[in-house]
Amino acid sequence: MSNLQVDVRLVMFLISLPIFFLSLGIHEYAHAYSAYKLGDDTAKKSGRLTLNPFKHIDLIGTVLMPIAAYASGFALIGWAKPVPVNPDAFANKRLGDGIVSFIGPFSNLSFALMLFTSILVFPSSAVFEFSNSTITTHDILWYGVFLNVFLGFFNLLPIPPLDGVHILHSIFYNQYTKKYANVGFIGSFLLLIFIYSPLWKYFISVINSVMNLFISISNSLL
Repeated sequence: MSNLQVDVRLVMFLISLPIFFLSLGIHEYAHAYSAYKLGDDTAKKSGRLTLNPFKHIDLIGTVLMPIAAYASGFALIGWAKPVPVNPDAFANKRLGDGIVSFIGPFSNLSFALMLFTSILVFPSSAVFEFSNSTITTHDILWYGVFLNVFLGFFNLLPIPPLDGVHILHSIFYNQYTKKYANVGFIGSFLLLIFIYSPLWKYFISVINSVMNLFISISNSLL
């Protein structure tokens, strides 16, 4: 048993899954809860007004994407099944749709801040120890901060089918933004083009800037 070789990256991937699933669950629950409070019970009737991540699983975004991310060496990222929302149920359709869309990304940014606060408040301890490395509670929490900062800003992008396109339509409420927000599967191609375009590096630089700010604060306080 002493010669057993352990893949540290695989271990980190597996122990990060709970935060990954919880982060996606928080995002979708935030959409469902805000919609319910504004008068739309569609998500509640669909069983989506819950933090249970298994109610929000999407085959591609929650299962296949994380596996592909691990296999390719990228950070563990993905998405959940969108919560059904009926804007016609809101007293103010335009405002309601914008609020519900914004609350999802906001919940992830709030969760990132909560995890970061945990790093500042609680001491780090070893979760797994290997011959040449150690995975600590802070390592896992830092992953959670990164994931939720990424999810928050990523979903704010005004590209279908992300939340940002509904926020865009809510601010610039006209027939053109409505058509843009409802382009269907074409939006996925637009998103893919964005990810592989030079613009992606600017988006990542924003994420890195936020993470560097968190790291700078932690270094000055710890």
